[in-house]
Amino acid sequence: MEIAVIGGGHGCYAAAVSLTEQGHSIRLWRRDAAAFGAVRETRTLKLIDHEGTRDVEISVVTDDLAAAMAGAELVVLPLPCHTHTSLAPQLAPLWQDGQVGYLPPGTFGGYIYAKAAVDAGNTANIAFGETGTLPYLARKHGEDNVRISVYATRLPTGIYPLKDADRAFAVIKQAYPAAEQITDLLDGALMNAGPIIHPPLIMMNAGPLEHFEAWDIHNEGTQPSIRSVTDALDNERISLREALGYGAPHFPLKDHYDDAREEWMYGNSSHEKLTDSEDWREHINLHTHRYMREDTALGLAFYVSLGRWVNHPMPISEGLLAIATGITGDPLYDSGRSLESLGLADLSLDEMRDMLINGITT
Repeated sequence: MEIAVIGGGHGCYAAAVSLTEQGHSIRLWRRDAAAFGAVRETRTLKLIDHEGTRDVEISVVTDDLAAAMAGAELVVLPLPCHTHTSLAPQLAPLWQDGQVGYLPPGTFGGYIYAKAAVDAGNTANIAFGETGTLPYLARKHGEDNVRISVYATRLPTGIYPLKDADRAFAVIKQAYPAAEQITDLLDGALMNAGPIIHPPLIMMNAGPLEHFEAWDIHNEGTQPSIRSVTDALDNERISLREALGYGAPHFPLKDHYDDAREEWMYGNSSHEKLTDSEDWREHINLHTHRYMREDTALGLAFYVSLGRWVNHPMPISEGLLAIATGITGDPLYDSGRSLESLGLADLSLDEMRDMLINGITT
């Protein structure tokens, strides 16, 4: 299958090598051609995983967005969510009939891309899927190599518009056999684990993160009191899902930490594999890191906005967002991703469901 991978981050490089090894033809696009370095000439990335180290040759490496998009059946967008608002207008005129965009994960970013295409007058029949996490626990080690510590084994995926779910999911499933079809895009967005796992870990580890040169929030930073807050926060996510009419599976985050429970998105022993890799022993700037600017300012704000929209109390979410606002000095709800910022706050629940099923036309 012809697949465009958009971006140059950890997840993008991981997607390019993994999908290539599955036999797909990959067009890897990055905005900054100079940042590609030698990769642009050699078209080769070094992959390190449980099978060892090897070179993987990518079909196309380009900074030409139109060339990357043309003829691709699937467009994978494993990008930080804060890139959506700038990238969506660039992609808007380029989407072609039948194409499927996949955001792993997206914080309802599929809607942003769909709305931008409509606003640009693009009438192509396109669909978007969102899942709860990156398909890979991965870190780049230089400009031309990436290490994948864990591959996802379950990817709950919601589709927009829902009326095109079977067609779109069939395309996604060819690239990601771990994908599991759920319902609509909001169902998929409410599986996003980033706003649940990362805000407590960074804010409750603020002292050591700012004291030590490097700190592993997933190893010594994951202590019982922090895990209790994470569980409480995740319970709010699950209760919000139920308040919005979404049933099981909910993929509770506690499954990630306990192999005796149901298999989570990264499979059994994934937490141990993550900490054993030591790739997450790093310096985290609480003002600029994506755990604050993406998972908190966008992801957690989105969850809070949904709670307010349906009058569903979410005190842990609200509290963490308030603390994050105190740390950064920025009004994170007002500047973050919310139904208000998306122009959807005035919809009724029934109107929202109709939009999720049938899509937008104006």
